[in-house]
Amino acid sequence: MEHNLVFYSEKMKEIHELAKQYAPFSTSVMIQGETGVGKEVIANTIHKYSPKSNMPFIKVNCGAISESLADSELLGYENDTLTGNGSKGKVGIFESAYNGSLLLDEVGELSPILQAKLLRALQEQEVKKPGISWSKSVDVRIITCTNLDIVNQVKSNKFRKDLFYRLNVANIEIPPLRKRKEDIMPLLECFLRELINRYNIKKSFSENALFNIYNHKFEGNVRELKNIVESSYITAKNEVITLDDLPRYLIDTKDASKSSSFLSDRLDKYEKEIISNALLCTSSIRSAASLLGLSNATLLRRIEKYDLRDIIK
Repeated sequence: MEHNLVFYSEKMKEIHELAKQYAPFSTSVMIQGETGVGKEVIANTIHKYSPKSNMPFIKVNCGAISESLADSELLGYENDTLTGNGSKGKVGIFESAYNGSLLLDEVGELSPILQAKLLRALQEQEVKKPGISWSKSVDVRIITCTNLDIVNQVKSNKFRKDLFYRLNVANIEIPPLRKRKEDIMPLLECFLRELINRYNIKKSFSENALFNIYNHKFEGNVRELKNIVESSYITAKNEVITLDDLPRYLIDTKDASKSSSFLSDRLDKYEKEIISNALLCTSSIRSAASLLGLSNATLLRRIEKYDLRDIIK
C-alpha cells in the first residue's frame, strides 16, 4: 500500500512502476480507466515521485468548469475587473499550481471552448489575466484523467486532436477491477482495517460473503468495493459480516454455497504472501507479528501452515 494505492496483481505492479518511471519528467501524462479504478491515486503517485513533490498539486474537475467563467477559473483575474464588487481578485488554477502539478480530472468533459482556452495556455506557456497587460509564465506539470475512450472522442471531433497530442505524451491505462481480481481481497482488507481503526469495532467477513464480493462484476470498481465494505460493516450487528449484511443487489444465493474451497485457496495464497513479506522485512517473529497485528502464537501457527520456517531470521 502506498498513499492509498493497494495492489497485488502483476498488472497494477506494472502500472505503479510506470507511474514512478514517468514521475521525474515534466512530460504530460494522461491516465485512462473506468470510473472508480483509482486514476487519482496513480496521479498522486506521479506527483509524489516527481521533483515537484514539495510544490502544489492542484486538482480540478473539468466537468465543473463553467464556460461563462472559464477565463477566471483558468487564468484568474485582478481586483474587481470581472465582479465590480471590490474583490481583490482570484488566482487561476495555473497560477495556483505554479511550479507544481495540475490534475485535470475528467478532461474529456471539457467543452470545445474550454479545450481551446486550455490549448492556448499550453501552447503559449503563459497566462494573461483579463484586464491586465502583462502575462505570467506557466511552469506546471499537467496530468489528466478520463473515463472516456478519448481516441474515439478525437475521431468523432468531440475532442481536439492538437490538444490530445499535447496531453497524451505519456499514457497509463488502468484496467477495471473485474480484470484484476487478485486486488479485490487486499483492497477489501485495507478498507476493513481502516474502518476498524476508525470505529474501534472489530469485524470480519464470512466466507460466503467474501465469495459473493469476489465474484461481483464491480461496474463501479474500487470505489464501489469501498462502499460495499463500509455499508456491510455498519449494517452488521455481529462481529462476523454475513450474506445478510451485504447490499441486496450483491447477493447471489445460487452460487454462495460454492464458496468454501474456492475462496479459501485464494485467501491462503494472499495470506502466505503477506506473511512472507513481513518476515523478510522485519528482524524477528515479534516484530513481524506486531506489523501484521497478530499474536506471536498465531503467527507461528501460520508459519507452520505455510512452511515458511526457512525465511525466519
